[in-house]
Amino acid sequence: MKTVLVPTDFNLESTKIIDALVQTQPHETYNIIFLHAFKLSDSITDMLMLSRRSRDYDNISDEFYQQLNNYKAKYSGIIENIGIEYFYGSTVAAFKNFLDALEVSSIAYPKGYNFKPINKYSINPKFLTERSGCDILELTIMEIQSSENLIDTKIHDTRREVVGI
Repeated sequence: MKTVLVPTDFNLESTKIIDALVQTQPHETYNIIFLHAFKLSDSITDMLMLSRRSRDYDNISDEFYQQLNNYKAKYSGIIENIGIEYFYGSTVAAFKNFLDALEVSSIAYPKGYNFKPINKYSINPKFLTERSGCDILELTIMEIQSSENLIDTKIHDTRREVVGI
């Protein structure tokens, strides 16, 4: 089983990476962790309030949670777990420890990834992930069409040529 980390800003489009991941490596089982990184504040007050990090989960919409539940149901035999984590820090060493603790085997980005902060302490995860030594996957996100049984039909031309007089 692979644990894949997916950096996100919690928009619904970022969940489409699950389809791309399953299509590129269909014979794997996965734990998928959506991650957003924050730098630690220099404020002593903020440091004392670290236990109040639950307010960070307010950045995640109900639709995002619902989409994750839909993917878990859609790929029930392939995806063991989908989770959400926050990383607090800005050093590569701390990030490597974070990856080790979660047993992350690879980090998945959509091609053309564009970082969007969700608050003033958000940091671009590319800085940390590129230096982490972890396998990085760049996947193409596209609309996945469900396979349908289409019947080949032929329409015969029943028009008759009109002969000019």
